[in-house]
Amino acid sequence: MRGRMGVSVLILGCAATIANGQCGTFPDQVSYSAGASPHSVAVGDLDGDLDLDLAVANWDGANVSVLMNNSDGTFAAPVIYAAGTGSTAVAVGDLDGDLDLDLVVVNVYANNVSVLLNNGDGTFAAQVSYGTGDAPSSVGVGDLDGDLDLDLAVANFFGNNVSVLLNNGDGTFAAHVIYDAGDGSNSVGMGDLDGDLDLDLAVSNINDNNVSVLLNNGDGTFADHATCGVGLQPISVAVGNLDGDLGLDLAVANHQGDSVSVLLNNGDGTFADQVTYGVGDGPRCVTMGNLDDDCDLDLVVANWNTNNVSVLLNQGGGTFAAQASYAAGACAVSAAVGDLDGDLDLDLAVANGCSSNVSVLMNKCAPECPADLNGDGTVDIDDLFEVLAQWGPCE
Repeated sequence: MRGRMGVSVLILGCAATIANGQCGTFPDQVSYSAGASPHSVAVGDLDGDLDLDLAVANWDGANVSVLMNNSDGTFAAPVIYAAGTGSTAVAVGDLDGDLDLDLVVVNVYANNVSVLLNNGDGTFAAQVSYGTGDAPSSVGVGDLDGDLDLDLAVANFFGNNVSVLLNNGDGTFAAHVIYDAGDGSNSVGMGDLDGDLDLDLAVSNINDNNVSVLLNNGDGTFADHATCGVGLQPISVAVGNLDGDLGLDLAVANHQGDSVSVLLNNGDGTFADQVTYGVGDGPRCVTMGNLDDDCDLDLVVANWNTNNVSVLLNQGGGTFAAQASYAAGACAVSAAVGDLDGDLDLDLAVANGCSSNVSVLMNKCAPECPADLNGDGTVDIDDLFEVLAQWGPCE
């Protein structure tokens, strides 16, 4: 959480101690070229320079774009690496244990995932592909078998199941093992859902209107799934502690329902009935982050049909305020959260499936002092210039 430091000032008739006001607004987007029909964006420090870069999976391009951060939240031109046909999702993680972040790309038409190992400088070796189930659509990265390396879980849309690929310890992967999930399994999330210190799986099933929960047996194998009802056409699931009670909860974007479902954990890996909140038209992705600096997790939803993102701020206890919407690009399909400009609050990156680009939306904090007109946390001569720039009759 960002610290708050104040200073007393007197200017333009305002005597106040200035501090940042509420964060969690995203009024302006800047777009960067990505590739042909980008469908997924992930955030991570790919080149080891302590700022966050972008990786974008491009559906029509059958590749992944890497956009390096210029250290100020602007991004260099994309560098393209081949993946597989129908590259639909990307995730980052240190797959080979060499302390840099690698890429894994899901290829829906090739029925595989591509692993691209980092050369140590933000460039990547040629892909190595590993088979999955039928029409893979999402990937999660985490240590599923407790051996301190990162494994993969892949939701398979036509397979109606999830594939688990255990890491051999060097960034190569064993053959996938299949676990039944539900009809139209299209998104997978990971987290310790039952509090036993291993990672479990949550899978959204678009044709069953539910989420499957697969609890880890402690060794990277999984028990039979249990299901929780959600909204119409659940298309994305995210895992996080939404109500502050140490159990991990679920948020699910419902594509046909134009809503997000919140399912709070009962503390044992079972879940209370959903509570739904309205979002934009055709939501495709939900993710989480502490956007307003109040120590709880908020929700971000990318909306395909309304070309925007919905931000739902947590009111405490896992309930959410009505959405605020912010413009993105055409067919907003995926969103990722991270501090892109190094100012200690979380920004947004959005992949736009119909405009071949990614939108970056910086987090803006409202000033608490009315005289802080430019919102920089200080009342100074720059605020006077803001007034002078608008001098004249009001329209």
